[in-house]
Amino acid sequence: MSDRVTVAEAVGRTLAHLGAGHVFGVVGSGNFHVTNAILDGGVEFTAARHEMGAACMADAYARLTGKVAIVSVHQGCGLTNAMTGIVEAAKCHSPVLVVSGDTANGHVTSNFYIDQDAAVRALGAVPERIHSAKSAVSDAARAFRSALYERRTVVLSLPIDIQDELVEWSVDSIPAANAPVRAGASQQSVREVLELLAEAERPVIVAGRGAWGAGADLRELGARIGALLVTSAAGRGLFVDDDWALDIMGGFATDGAAELVQDADVVLAFGVALNNWTTRSGSLLANAKVVQVDDRLDAIGWHRPVDVGVWGDAREVAQALVRELPGSRVGYRSDEVAVKVRESRYWADQAVESRAEERRVDPRELSNALEHILPTERVVVPDGGNFACYPAAHLRVPDERGFCFPASFQSIGLALSSAIGAAVASPERLVVAGIGDGGFMMSLVELDTAVRLGLGMVIVIYNDSAYGAEVHHFEHVTDQLETVVFPETDLAAIARGFGCDAITVETLDDVDAVSLWLAGPRDRPLVIDAKVAKFASWVLAHAHRVEKDA
Repeated sequence: MSDRVTVAEAVGRTLAHLGAGHVFGVVGSGNFHVTNAILDGGVEFTAARHEMGAACMADAYARLTGKVAIVSVHQGCGLTNAMTGIVEAAKCHSPVLVVSGDTANGHVTSNFYIDQDAAVRALGAVPERIHSAKSAVSDAARAFRSALYERRTVVLSLPIDIQDELVEWSVDSIPAANAPVRAGASQQSVREVLELLAEAERPVIVAGRGAWGAGADLRELGARIGALLVTSAAGRGLFVDDDWALDIMGGFATDGAAELVQDADVVLAFGVALNNWTTRSGSLLANAKVVQVDDRLDAIGWHRPVDVGVWGDAREVAQALVRELPGSRVGYRSDEVAVKVRESRYWADQAVESRAEERRVDPRELSNALEHILPTERVVVPDGGNFACYPAAHLRVPDERGFCFPASFQSIGLALSSAIGAAVASPERLVVAGIGDGGFMMSLVELDTAVRLGLGMVIVIYNDSAYGAEVHHFEHVTDQLETVVFPETDLAAIARGFGCDAITVETLDDVDAVSLWLAGPRDRPLVIDAKVAKFASWVLAHAHRVEKDA
């Protein structure tokens, strides 16, 4: 039996029925009715204070759950406010569906008018729209399934003149569709990989977010060929507790870990973008034959040439290789290498020569202290900046869903909102956002959202009263840095004004207050305004090389 409903209600019901995981948004007149219809379908809603925050929340939620997250925004300015978050999601191939109002067809004189489809294409997202009342349900289903099956960020525009038209809706009106079956790796490509492995003495397997779900199979493959295991930043945590696993590859790697990867003669890359960050501008792959496995054909060889490209699912390709391997080899897993792996796996285990300043803590020592204090069941969400390596590399994670790094677009100011999305996705874990004072000030409005939701998360502000990356980028060529430095600000007081718990850290002794908060109800965020020493992080030199190559 069908109901006669408005197009807005039909679209909302359809998205809810198809399995939308959560809605994040800022509601205006253009998206009011469709948002309520999604909620009436049983999907939970989080009201953000800014559309970019909503987009970042949805991106993080989608990354950690694999479900389609919905962003609901008003037409025109609501969509443009969300754009940086949409680009971040699109570049990371997050299954996010942005439901946006749109101006009435032909109303180009409206203050809200922009060419939304053209704008969306420029962002790298997929433009879809509700074309008519008759096609509304199939249009909505197509947009949702594109986000889900293709792991794309999709923007569905819903013109306001169509929203109030009436249509017949029932579950049966939603076009049926099955998940597409991905082609497996060709026998030829498997043979080419096996030929390389037959000669390999020091193989390394590197996995990215595209290898989530393949961890056990990659461990088995690694054991058979004697490979060391490592991940990109996006795949961090996939090989936790494996004796032959290094933590992370690329700019965040320890010196010892980078040396072990650089000495590899064959690198098998599964579901990972071999970009300048992951490869340290290619230097980590300079001595190796490279195999790239990805289920997206356009990703293979996108950043640099590879010796063998394999188009297929990471798990299926790993299983195919294991089936065809003639036996097991020691490979890179010697006793001598085992010692090096243990000694170089984690930054938190590396010796630190303190560079603390007066009333400013060494950010490495701060991060190591937090590593030992905070619960291990956590989700770490670093922002971008000079400080990023400290939360990203010093704070360990329990598994691949314990790390969410919104850095695909190289924006700053995304981590706070992303951390809220992570907390909604993983309520059983402590979410830890690491953010600079610059990024915090860009996004602090979403503290209201975190307080309103009662999120017991930790927000660590690495506060050097500057855009530190720019300071250290240019301090050797000019002393005119007044455009990137700022007066001291009591960020803890600002956080308390939003209803957060907050402390100021100037010495390591001040970190003890975190333990007191952990022992309490944890019913609101804890903001740590950490005054950090103003030296350049080890990753900046690499970062500046990457910028020149970008």
